[in-house]
Amino acid sequence: MLRQRGIALRSCTAADIAFLRVLYRQLRAEELAPLSWPETQKHTFLDSQFALQHRHYLTHYPDADFCLIESAAQPIGRLYLWRQAPQFLVIDISLVPQWRNRGIGTALMHDAQELARMDQAGLNLHVDQRNGAARRLYERLGFIATDEDGPYASMRWQAS
Repeated sequence: MLRQRGIALRSCTAADIAFLRVLYRQLRAEELAPLSWPETQKHTFLDSQFALQHRHYLTHYPDADFCLIESAAQPIGRLYLWRQAPQFLVIDISLVPQWRNRGIGTALMHDAQELARMDQAGLNLHVDQRNGAARRLYERLGFIATDEDGPYASMRWQAS
C-alpha cells in the first residue's frame, strides 16, 4: 500500500538528524504558539527537547526500528517501532504537516499491525489526548484505550 503511494521507509542515519529536528519543531509549533518568546528562543528550546527525546529513545529502545518516511527520496516523517513480542510498541509516528490526511498514517499503522500479527504480538502506543485526529485513527484501526497518564492515553491493539 505504501509503495503504491510512492512512500518508502529506510533506517535513519546521522545525516537525518537535521530533518528530524525540524520535524520535531513542526510537531510542537502549535503548542508553543501562544508563548511570546522570540522564534530563536523557541527553536533553542525545541532543539534541546528533541535532543533529550532522541537520547531517551536510543537509550531505552536501542534495538528499535528507527525509520525515516520518504516520498521521492525526500523525508516526510518518521516511524519508530519497537518489535519485542508479546507487545510491540509504536514509539513515534509523525509526518510533516503537508503530508498528513493522505492515508499514509493509516497505511503505516496497517503495516505495523501486520508485523505484530506475524509475530503473534499485540501493538501498543501512546497518544496525546489533545490529538483527536490521531486517536480517532487508532480507534478505527481497532485500538482500545487501556490507561490514561496525564495528557496521554495508552492504547492497545491485539490480533484476533
